[in-house]
Amino acid sequence: MEHLFDQDWEIVPAGGATGEAFFAQYQEQRLFLKRNSSPFLAVLSAEGITPKLVWTKRLENGDVITAQHWLNGRELKPAEMKEDRVARLLKKIHTSKPLLTMLERLGTEPFQPDHMLTELETSLEFDLLTLPDVKKAMRFLQDGLDEVRQSEYVVCHGDVNHNNWLLSEQNQLYLIDWDGAMIADPAFDVGLLLYWYIPEDQWEDWLLQYGTELTDSLKLRMKWYVVAQTILFMQWHKAKGRFHEMNHWIEYLHKII
Repeated sequence: MEHLFDQDWEIVPAGGATGEAFFAQYQEQRLFLKRNSSPFLAVLSAEGITPKLVWTKRLENGDVITAQHWLNGRELKPAEMKEDRVARLLKKIHTSKPLLTMLERLGTEPFQPDHMLTELETSLEFDLLTLPDVKKAMRFLQDGLDEVRQSEYVVCHGDVNHNNWLLSEQNQLYLIDWDGAMIADPAFDVGLLLYWYIPEDQWEDWLLQYGTELTDSLKLRMKWYVVAQTILFMQWHKAKGRFHEMNHWIEYLHKII
């Protein structure tokens, strides 16, 4: 990475799971660098959903490096997720034709609930599958599958955790970390956000700012995806040996199922 810059630049890893992100700084110039990010990033930047893309360079080995403005800012606090600007930005993402067109051009197929259920049925470890709440949850997923299938597919972020919402010092809100982007039911994003951050008696008001109504269909689809995701979180943390986190999601499943 260093050979892209003069030696006066300071380049340090930015952390993260992939180890492909870096911070670069020289005097007042500061950039966020990423190796082999998707061409999707250019459209996200053009739409104002992520910080501005400054340049893209292809290296001799075929790697592509992207540089974005490194902004001073902070992640949203959990209590701030109920704010109108969060609902409006998520709606902008879900209704963006340029984002959808680019993901389709990149060969992304719509994420079907059938795929999610099949993954759970075939990969869930036996000791989790035998838990009473997991058995109940799997029956709920199986019984509701036909009603969850629908035809509206949009660009979804896939991980709307408050840590991925960046508020700049200029009070501009961004949604970052798009490695899990998918074409899916908007209930995939909306359900996780509402279940995690918004009291149920405020769902209708939040959805009004988002631009839709709290119908029975949306309620079912949101719950379906949240239940499925919760079981996947349990499995993921168990595989990593993170049993405290696994137990957190087991307790959460008991609460919502």
